[in-house]
Amino acid sequence: MAVHELSERRACKLAELDRSTFQYEKQAGDDAAMRERLRALAAARRRFGYRRLGILLDREGLGANHKKIFRIYQEEGLAVKRRRGRKRAVGTRSPMHLPEEPNQRWSLDFVSDALSDGRRFRTLCVVDDFTRKALATVVDVSLSGIRVARELSRLIDQRGRPQMIVSDNGTELTSHAILKWVKEARIEWHYIAPGKPTQNAFVESFNGRLRDECLNEHLFDRLSEARNIIEAWRIDYNTVRPHTSLGGIAPAMFTDNVRRARPAPPELRKSSAQRDLTTTTQPERKANGVSK
Repeated sequence: MAVHELSERRACKLAELDRSTFQYEKQAGDDAAMRERLRALAAARRRFGYRRLGILLDREGLGANHKKIFRIYQEEGLAVKRRRGRKRAVGTRSPMHLPEEPNQRWSLDFVSDALSDGRRFRTLCVVDDFTRKALATVVDVSLSGIRVARELSRLIDQRGRPQMIVSDNGTELTSHAILKWVKEARIEWHYIAPGKPTQNAFVESFNGRLRDECLNEHLFDRLSEARNIIEAWRIDYNTVRPHTSLGGIAPAMFTDNVRRARPAPPELRKSSAQRDLTTTTQPERKANGVSK
């Protein structure tokens, strides 16, 4: 404009440029609070990606556009390093019929780990396939079929009887103790096809999160320490951790929403299963016999 001695209005008209665009000056945003909180959340939950961290920021009133969160996430170097897992078999997938209400179908499986001195221990994981809620994580050095049956009986006393239980064909789950318990409890037990863990996808997904976010993040010196840490993680998984398949809410909140939307029949409202849906975090801790 100075060279050709043109006014701003004339120059913008010749360039077919809106004057507001020419006059725009970038506004420096203050992202300090968001950056600091994002770093703190990423440090506390090292296996969370930017989407789950963004949900937690939204809950605290610090949320923003997901593209902005991703940009800050990258600028701060918070990307989660992908862990290399074992090779998995490739095959056709069997269709999974989803349950339509809580307590309709449970899935269970085992996860193994070791203490710092090399002693192995196992964790029995039980998941409600509809609410994705972790019903139990039983930790011990040995979990026989008799022990599994006892833990399932305890859960049924607290939550009511499911219509079906899904598991693999492990020796503990095909033992005489389990077969006898199934007959006495009058519950349908479905065994997945051998070599097809995707048919038990809900508990397999939970096992992956348990190992990635808890077991691989801690070194356990004693069995009691492992029980306390795993139980605390289970409670956090149920009450705080965002679950993407549930719309970013925790399983406990999803269960409450379902209960309000679809109240139980009158004959079940006073049952142990219905009372369990209104339990607080403190009774949840007592469920697996672990003190805070």
